[in-house]
Amino acid sequence: MKMETITRLYCLLLSVFVLAQSQTATAQQTANQRPNFLVIVADDMGFSDMGAFGSEIKTPSLDKLASEGVRYTNFYVAPTCSPTRSMLMTGIDNHLVGLGCMYEYLAPNQENQPGYEGVLSTEVPTMAEILQANGYHTYMAGKWHLGKNKDHIPAARGFERSFSMLSGAGSYFSLNGPDEESTPNHFVEDNNYLDELPKGYYATKTFTDKIIEYIESNKGDGKPFLAYLAHQAPHDPLMVPKNYLRKYKGAFDRGWDVLRDERLERMVKMGILSEKTVMGERLWYVPGFDKLKPAAQVVTARKMEVFAAVVDYMDMEIGRLMDYLEKNNLRENTYIVFFSDNGPDVNDKASTYKNYPSTNNANWMAKTYTHGFQNWGRAESFTCYGPSWAQLSTAPFFGFKYTTYEGGIRSPLVVVTPDKKNAGQVNTEALMHVKDIAPTFLALAGIEQPKTFKGQAALAMQGKSWAQMLNGTSTSPRTDEDYLATELWNSKSLRKGDWKIVNVQVPTGTGDWQLFNVKEDAGERFDLAQSNPEKLRELLANWDQYMAENNVILPNRTPYDGMEDKLPPRPPVYAPDFSRGSELPTDKD
Repeated sequence: MKMETITRLYCLLLSVFVLAQSQTATAQQTANQRPNFLVIVADDMGFSDMGAFGSEIKTPSLDKLASEGVRYTNFYVAPTCSPTRSMLMTGIDNHLVGLGCMYEYLAPNQENQPGYEGVLSTEVPTMAEILQANGYHTYMAGKWHLGKNKDHIPAARGFERSFSMLSGAGSYFSLNGPDEESTPNHFVEDNNYLDELPKGYYATKTFTDKIIEYIESNKGDGKPFLAYLAHQAPHDPLMVPKNYLRKYKGAFDRGWDVLRDERLERMVKMGILSEKTVMGERLWYVPGFDKLKPAAQVVTARKMEVFAAVVDYMDMEIGRLMDYLEKNNLRENTYIVFFSDNGPDVNDKASTYKNYPSTNNANWMAKTYTHGFQNWGRAESFTCYGPSWAQLSTAPFFGFKYTTYEGGIRSPLVVVTPDKKNAGQVNTEALMHVKDIAPTFLALAGIEQPKTFKGQAALAMQGKSWAQMLNGTSTSPRTDEDYLATELWNSKSLRKGDWKIVNVQVPTGTGDWQLFNVKEDAGERFDLAQSNPEKLRELLANWDQYMAENNVILPNRTPYDGMEDKLPPRPPVYAPDFSRGSELPTDKD
């Protein structure tokens, strides 16, 4: 072979090698440039429980995130935690992925029905499984509540590393669950069920420790990550470290009525609400704070002091996580999403069990926890703040956890993009849902939604990607013709554009379909069902479509059954009187 030919062949092989190396490097660079995703979820936190949404509670870390990102005011979740978390993981309606009802309250006619297993279906991929299969590290720390068996724990659902409280609630300091039945197999790390917790365990701190530990373990390998930090806070039982017990002493001595009005005023100034917003109806069975005797005011204010301290401590730990990301140059390529899984809880479980002392849970709680005023917030207590203060957390809305009124399903949402686009803005127009998060992450990572899973056709994600909205090429992931619907325990709602229908069982609701323009009437004060029957019919037709497409089986038994006479009758919802303009009725009228 001539030397010239050899030289040409050598050059050709060299160029092919260089091109291959270049393509490999480019592919690696593309992979390395894929964004990280951090989801932080609070538990039972109300719409206005953070400073950036009008609260008097000190939340500087969340407020900083809000200043770096965008606050969204029309973000919807389910009325309780497991259904919300199932939709976060899958991008699909909870009735199709195993959480049509929470396993704790399954109705007889829902038993053995597909979509009502009470655990996250193993036939549907989670976003963690999809991202992991596409080169992502996947980490989870915190509350899971999507199944406790080996096939259903986070390690089996796509999380490479995980430290999880598997039940819906429990002590912040120990292995104790919310009740005797839930305590076995209550915690897991990776594939190992735990008989003891890390030294110095406090849920909010330890969950943050773990998510930082997991991110740190692979920090330098160039692979992107999904980190899911699911805080237990501020779910009851409310517990804080001793140095936080008195941090809010005296902060709530003016009571819920005054503070609700002040939150509304701040939200209007922030641009979160219209200046015409009328506060949602106060709970008719709760007395005015000023009607209580001074001693009773001090005692009941203590509960809110503890709740605020729990939120405050969570905020501090979120700040610690943000500091870690900053110091390790991980913020600049990370999307951060913060929201609450549902509205605040009105149930004072300690009082409920005290009134029904013969039940197993009451007996177990009496042996496990103390309920005295002096112990509220401590590790040995079971503290709940009850309906009086829950209506402060839910301001300006009516309703709470378990219901499909705005207070139960409309959550504060903060999204921070790597470029901090539109930092500090408030978006009051985009209609958004927890189902949107999974398809959004896949779109931002350049990953197609899977067509098959475990050899079967995969359900298509129903959520709408926010990718175009986040990069500024659209203003909302939905059109005025798209709707969002939810159902749990026969509490139903559907929102389409500015309009919403809702049907909640007595005693909290009316038991009939109500119609509200929630853009103008966020507090759901003015039922338009009688005056606008055409719009009601339109949305009811959408509701029928939703039920048919999402396997909704209305329960023949709910937790509300038998409660119709446990509370005083709810006063009629105000009829609209638009002749009064902005001078709409208030609770004083």
